[in-house]
Amino acid sequence: MECLATILSLRDFLSYEVIARKWRPQSFDEIVGQSHITQTLTNSLRNNRLPHAILLTGPRGTGKTSSARILAKSIRCENSVNFVPCNKCSSCLEIAQGHNINVIEIDGASNNGVDAIRELRETVGYRPSSGKYKIYIIDEVHMLSTSAFNALLKTLEEPPEHVVFMMATTDAHKIPQTILSRCQRFDFRKIPTRQISEHLEKICLSLQVQADLKALWLIARQGDGSMRDAQSLLDQVISFSGGDALSATKVTDILGLTDREVLNETLDGLAHRNPGKILNVIAKLGQTGVEPKLFCEDLLELLRHLILLKAAGGQGNVFIDLPDSELAFLAELSPAASEEDFHLLFDMLLKGIQDVIRSTSSQIVLEVVLLRMAAAPRIIDLEELRLQGPQEKQPAGARVGAGDSLKPSNALAPIETRRPVVSEAASPRPKKYLEASTPQEKWLLFVNTIRASDGFFAAKIENLLFQGVDNKIIHLGIPTKLAFLREQMADHDLRKRLQGFIDSYWGEGYSFKDSVVVKETSNAESAITLNQKKNQVAEEQIHAQIEKLPQIQAAKQIFKGIIKTHKEKELS
Repeated sequence: MECLATILSLRDFLSYEVIARKWRPQSFDEIVGQSHITQTLTNSLRNNRLPHAILLTGPRGTGKTSSARILAKSIRCENSVNFVPCNKCSSCLEIAQGHNINVIEIDGASNNGVDAIRELRETVGYRPSSGKYKIYIIDEVHMLSTSAFNALLKTLEEPPEHVVFMMATTDAHKIPQTILSRCQRFDFRKIPTRQISEHLEKICLSLQVQADLKALWLIARQGDGSMRDAQSLLDQVISFSGGDALSATKVTDILGLTDREVLNETLDGLAHRNPGKILNVIAKLGQTGVEPKLFCEDLLELLRHLILLKAAGGQGNVFIDLPDSELAFLAELSPAASEEDFHLLFDMLLKGIQDVIRSTSSQIVLEVVLLRMAAAPRIIDLEELRLQGPQEKQPAGARVGAGDSLKPSNALAPIETRRPVVSEAASPRPKKYLEASTPQEKWLLFVNTIRASDGFFAAKIENLLFQGVDNKIIHLGIPTKLAFLREQMADHDLRKRLQGFIDSYWGEGYSFKDSVVVKETSNAESAITLNQKKNQVAEEQIHAQIEKLPQIQAAKQIFKGIIKTHKEKELS
C-alpha cells in the first residue's frame, strides 16, 4: 500500500502543470492587454486580408507566441465560429501542444544556421495534408544568422499561396530591414500592472487560493509588464505559503520586496520635512534589512508619481499605474508641498542613489540621504512672498539654497524665480490685497492667492479662461480641447468651493458662470497665460532699465553690439 501511495504521489507530482502553462491563452479573448493586436488580427481574418508574413515583437511574456498559435488555430480549426477556434478538435489540441504537422514551430535560437532555413525552403512547396494553409512559426527569429536571413529572404517575399509565416521576437532591431519590409509588424506592449493583478485574481479564484488584493498587486508589479513572469512568481508564492492565504506582508517577505507602508511613511516624512518620522523609518529599515538600492528606486518611482499628479492638476492617475488605495494616499499627500519642492526631493534622491551604489556602506549612505532630504529647505514661489506683503518677515532658521538669488523688495521678479524657505505657504490674505487696475489682474491675483494656501485647488482653476466681469458675474470659459476641465467643473463640491473663495476675495454678491469655448483668445485668457504676459512685461522693463545704464551704453559703443540677455547678480 505504501508503494502504491508513493507511485500515486509521484504521478501527481509529474502531472503538475505550472500556472504559466495551464493558463496560457487559448483564444484572442483570453489575451490580456493587447486588444490593439487581437482586434486587428481578427478583422484581418474576417475580411480575408491575412498577410503572408507576420512579425510579432515586444517584451517577454506579453503573448507573442500565444497569439501566433491562436491565429494558427483560427485559420485551421474546422469548427471555428466567426474565426474563433473551438479548442476541442484534434487540430486545435495538436497546435496547442505543438504537434500539428501542418503548423511547424521552429526555435530560432537553436536552429539559427543556414541549413535549417534551406530545409524550410525545400518543404514550403508541399501543400498541407489537410486544410488550406501550412503555417510556420519561427520563435526568437532575431537569433538567425545573416546567411540564414538571406536564405529566408526570397521565400518570405514570394511564398506559395498556402504558406503563412509568423515570426516572434523580443529584439526587432536585430532583424535586417530587408526582412522587416516584407512583414506586417505587430508591436506588443507591456501589460499594465492593474490588468495583470486582475488576471492573477481570477487565477487564484479558480485555484481556490485566498489572496489579498495588495499581495496580488505586489506580484503583478514585480512582473514588470510580463504576464508570464507574474504567473511564475504567483506559482512560487503559492508553493512557499503551503496553502495559507497570501497577504501583502507574506509576499513582501517571500520576494524580498520593500514594504509599501514603509515607503509611504518615508514619502510622508519627506513631504512634510519631518526628521522624526524619517528616524522611525531608518529604524525599520535596519530591522528588515531592505536592500538600499531597491528601496531608493521604489521611493524614486513614488516621487515620480507625485510629480505627475501635481503637474496634471489631479488628473495624473491617467499616467500612474497604482492601486486605488495608493492613488488616494498620493492625492492626499500632494498638497503638502509644491511641485518644485517634489522636484528638489527627486533630484536629491537621484544623486543619492548613485552614492548608495558606489559606497561600500550603502545602508549608512541611505540613512544620511534620507535625513538630508528631510532637512532640505522648502522651495516657494517668489511671487507668493511678494503677495504676503512687506509686514511679513522670513521666519528664523530659514535658509536659501545654493545658487538662488536674493533681490530687493522692489525688484520686478519673474514668477518662475524660486526661493527656498523653510516656512509653509501663507494663508490667504484679505480682500484689500486684491485691489487691481484691471479685472484680468484681479483674476490673476485671485488665483495666485489661492495657490498660496491650496496649490492643488489652484491647479484645477488656473486653466479656466477669464472672460471678464459683468454685473458681478465672473464669466469663465472652458476650452473644448481640455475635456478634464469640463468634468471638474461639473463637480458640485468644486463649484461650491470656488464660490466660497469668490465670496471671500471678490466680495459679497459676486458669482461665476462657466461656458464651453473653442479656444483661448485675447478676450478669454487663463491665469497661466496672464502670468506669462506679466513675466514678459517685467522682463522687458528690467531690460529697458539696464539699457539706460551709462556703463551699458559705453559698452555698446565700444563693442558695437546689442544687449541680448542679462543675469542678475547675487546680493551680499
